[in-house]
Amino acid sequence: MKKMITNFSLIAMFIFATTVNAQSTKNNIVENAASIDDFSTLVTAVKAADLVEVLQTEGPFTVFAPTNDAFAKLPKETLSSLLKPENKGTLQKVLTYHVVKGNLMAADVLKAVKDNKGKLSVKTLSGDSFTVTTKDGNVIIIDAKGNTSTIVKTDVKSSNGVIHVLDTVILP
Repeated sequence: MKKMITNFSLIAMFIFATTVNAQSTKNNIVENAASIDDFSTLVTAVKAADLVEVLQTEGPFTVFAPTNDAFAKLPKETLSSLLKPENKGTLQKVLTYHVVKGNLMAADVLKAVKDNKGKLSVKTLSGDSFTVTTKDGNVIIIDAKGNTSTIVKTDVKSSNGVIHVLDTVILP
């Protein structure tokens, strides 16, 4: 019974997850992110890294997007340093670590995790990988450094892909 409740809560989280306001399939990923106040730090970082054009192309892309609160968890000096022009390469690597080629909808991710015995390795645009798993009814990303992030909102559809919202920045 407990397993059934856990499976139901995972499915419910993905199907009924609160989507971010201003979601539009007419807008691309960058336009959707820019229209959402909770992604202002992410949008600033994408601009500083000169990745706007990349994320406006046809794609499709799946972006695991950290919120402003997720960026606030980083040490203040880390974020400030990443946004400096001389650190653009490092910032690009961090941001492209949050992007996957293809249109990975939440239900597909959940099925793949289940089909792969509870863990799924995902290769990112940075060339590195992270692991997706489940814990206590949540979908969790484990980054290359062993840190975890929870997917808190799913399936924000865009014209060139989809956004899933993270509560913590993941690092390659």
